[in-house]
Amino acid sequence: MNKTIRQALQWPFAGILLAALLALAATAHGAAPLPLSGYARPVIEQFLSTQTAGLPGQVQISIDAPHSGSLPPCDALEAFLPGGALLRGRVSVGVRCNAAPRWTRYVQARIALMGTYLAAARQIEAGQALGPADTVAREADMTTLPASVVVDSSQLEGQVTRNRIAAGAPVRREQLRGVSLVQQGQTVKVVSRGPGFVVSTEGKAMAAAAAGALVQVRMQGGQLLTGTLGADGIVDRGN
Repeated sequence: MNKTIRQALQWPFAGILLAALLALAATAHGAAPLPLSGYARPVIEQFLSTQTAGLPGQVQISIDAPHSGSLPPCDALEAFLPGGALLRGRVSVGVRCNAAPRWTRYVQARIALMGTYLAAARQIEAGQALGPADTVAREADMTTLPASVVVDSSQLEGQVTRNRIAAGAPVRREQLRGVSLVQQGQTVKVVSRGPGFVVSTEGKAMAAAAAGALVQVRMQGGQLLTGTLGADGIVDRGN
């Protein structure tokens, strides 16, 4: 014990003051928070497990100890989500006691959704049609990736890249476009359907279009019709 501390202990109430100062210094240097009350953790875990039951992927939940220390005792503990909170990534979970004395605290938790996504197996150039060898499946916390990341190889069928995709980068839907089945001015077959009839005519596509896209077709009489372009190149006007 150095001289300064020995002198301090000789003052009235110096021991209490010194203990408070040492505690403050420990907090300032990042001392670990006290453990979460044992009775509260299962309540929070059960609440988050119920709330995330319908989310895709494997849910992993971790709960941080509150920096205010252990929660006070309570015979009627309830967990809740503050308004607008999203069940992904880091989230603040409310914990309130519905018995006297009533209190409310907030505990930080992290929700990870482990799942599989598709990444570029190599650098993919713009305008390239995608095949099975162009991507590789990887596992990650999906909350850290864009919501538009491709998770199923079926989403790549009939798609070409809009721009270059770096090797190892997640493949996102906005980076893709459908392969054009028809070009502007191309003659296409148009099928109109109704109760008890099917009429087939021909016209010219007003713009290039991919399968599944809405396309306008100018008929021989000048009339413009709109329908959905099928994978077979036929424009279907439905009912």
